[in-house]
Amino acid sequence: MSRSPLTLAALATAAIPALAPVDARAVSGPLGTDSAHIVDDEGRAWLIIAPQHAAAGAALDAEAALLERLAQEVAADKLPFAVLEPRGRASLPEGGHACIYRAPQGRELDYGQLDPRGKLARNLGEMLGKIHELSPKIADELGLPTYDSEEYRTRCLVELDEAARTSHVPPNLLRRWEQALENVAMWRFSTVLTHGDLAAEQVLVEGGAVETVLGWSAAAVADPAADLAWLIAALPDDVTDTIIETYALTRSEEPDPHLQTRAILAGEFAVARWLLHGVRNDEADVVTDAVQMLRELDSDVGEEPLHS
Repeated sequence: MSRSPLTLAALATAAIPALAPVDARAVSGPLGTDSAHIVDDEGRAWLIIAPQHAAAGAALDAEAALLERLAQEVAADKLPFAVLEPRGRASLPEGGHACIYRAPQGRELDYGQLDPRGKLARNLGEMLGKIHELSPKIADELGLPTYDSEEYRTRCLVELDEAARTSHVPPNLLRRWEQALENVAMWRFSTVLTHGDLAAEQVLVEGGAVETVLGWSAAAVADPAADLAWLIAALPDDVTDTIIETYALTRSEEPDPHLQTRAILAGEFAVARWLLHGVRNDEADVVTDAVQMLRELDSDVGEEPLHS
């Protein structure tokens, strides 16, 4: 079920009766949702997100509860950036809710903005460190998934077996990932509250610093390396060195010597998870895309194992 921006604007007025929309346009949002940017008659900007099915609705409600909790951490100066704050909800005829927020501030992170030793690179390291310093009890309070290091490694192994059964993963990649997952020394770490879905489009920047972090629906107590993977995969070593250095200074725990290796693995393994998403949901275009990405990755890494 897909909704037009006008339909979403009507839902926004149901959520906040005093809101009078004068403009509405579709914007990209989480998978399984319809989203619109709305401007009201006072010039204020809003974001409304409505689920297309029950699973997306449950994820959206869970994320809204987490965002309300994270807003308390922002107010207490424990997070150096903003998050979306739910301002209202509208019940949907088929069940679930549309959530409305004040529109986020900032522009999507551009990797070209990042210089070695630069302010923004350091700010990204601080952002990640502060997220991982949040109390894991927040996840317990909200019923979010929680793993210790061995449970997380086992989960990855199960996913690797599932990916192997598709016959779409090149043998060299399977060996590379299996060797890394069976190297028990790499998996001795403390799990933390993670964002779980960080990517450039989730990080909005203003004035050379992170302004807003979006997309918290995959938050869990898990491997901190998963939140670094998107940067390790995309940026040159001199930039990631600055990010990791600032991250380590922000954390209260001793640096994890295998953090970057697991981040590399997580970045590669994300392609296998994309494949599994396509297979599980019978989305042939996603499977085709993932298979091509796996072939390219296989060509890039060759038979070289992952080393810490």
